[in-house]
Amino acid sequence: MITVNENFLKLKASYLFSDIAKRVNRFQEENNDKQIIKLGIGDVTQPLPPTCINALHAAVDDLSKTDSFHGYGPEQGYAFLREAIAQNDYSSRGAQVNADEIFISDGSKCDTGNFQELFSQDITIAIPDPVYPVYVDTNVMAGRTGNNQDGRYEGLVYLDSTESNGFVPAPPKERVDLIYLCFPNNPTGATATREQLTEWVNYALEHKSLILFDAAYVSFIRDESLPRSIYEIEGARRCAVEFRSFSKNAGFTGTRCAFTVVPKEIEVYDSEGKGHSLHALWNRRHCTKFNGVSYPVQKAAEAVYSDSGKKEVRALTDYYLENARIIKDKMSSLGYSCTGGDNSPYIWIKSGMKSWDFFDDLLNRAAIVCTPGVGFGNCGEGYIRISAFNSRENVIEAMNRISAM
Repeated sequence: MITVNENFLKLKASYLFSDIAKRVNRFQEENNDKQIIKLGIGDVTQPLPPTCINALHAAVDDLSKTDSFHGYGPEQGYAFLREAIAQNDYSSRGAQVNADEIFISDGSKCDTGNFQELFSQDITIAIPDPVYPVYVDTNVMAGRTGNNQDGRYEGLVYLDSTESNGFVPAPPKERVDLIYLCFPNNPTGATATREQLTEWVNYALEHKSLILFDAAYVSFIRDESLPRSIYEIEGARRCAVEFRSFSKNAGFTGTRCAFTVVPKEIEVYDSEGKGHSLHALWNRRHCTKFNGVSYPVQKAAEAVYSDSGKKEVRALTDYYLENARIIKDKMSSLGYSCTGGDNSPYIWIKSGMKSWDFFDDLLNRAAIVCTPGVGFGNCGEGYIRISAFNSRENVIEAMNRISAM
């Protein structure tokens, strides 16, 4: 008899974005004459930058000729892309990251979900609330939690991110082993200052903890006082792994390319207290379970770092940030308290009613899709997330519809 991993049975009945899709599909079936504007899921809408498209085409042409054909590539990624990342995303800002500490993958969602496989079952885990669901759900699947009680899983340390702390939680009083952080934050759009990240790094060093730092939205930061990488903080190379993606800055949501940085200084410990290289462990896991990102996609990602690619990516993120400004200005003018939208493509809005009720109200009265905040955790109740990832025309039309409500 084949038996199930019963940890999967602890999960909520369905994934947040599946719930949204079901409600939207039902509404569309009943109102097929209405044009729905989707400002919920954070999928991009603008085409890939022209420089990336040109590089993609050229790489495909390489595969048509014997002397430039590429088969299996290195699981960790081609050197040309890893070196471009190390120079442009880190060295240029005074952060030390070596090319061989970078692992190319097909998405930060995969990497942030998979990284927990390296750790024992009995570690203590700190998770912000509200939070991107993957951090929680993958640890539930791995068996590190109890059951879900009143919206929270037993065994996790929840870090309340609320209006009172600017949606940036401080380190807990108790000791934890693994810490998930995401800045600019999904879903709240909040950003962490250098001082706040320093507090987290110092905490991790003191307790021999590990920070998993999701920086997927770093390209939207415009405030020069804010750090772009956790490795700009002294000591972070000994306690932090960083995840980044080409999905939101260059529109690779359908193309799939991301990377994870695992510094060689980080040690994790066995039951006898002996240290082991986290870099070596992730490399072993990566090579065993991943065959690498395709050559054409990596060449397209490398093009992001060319002079023309940088200009085009900047223009693309500026486009979405202008959408965010329009949304935030309109919602603020209507009396709603808003966070994010300045250095982030997400606007976190205090709705004044239950999250799903506000979601249904927007859908039924204005044919607009948002994301209910409670889907990200208990502290998200009473909030919604609106995404700036759509066309300018749709964003303006959506704000006009909300004003008419």
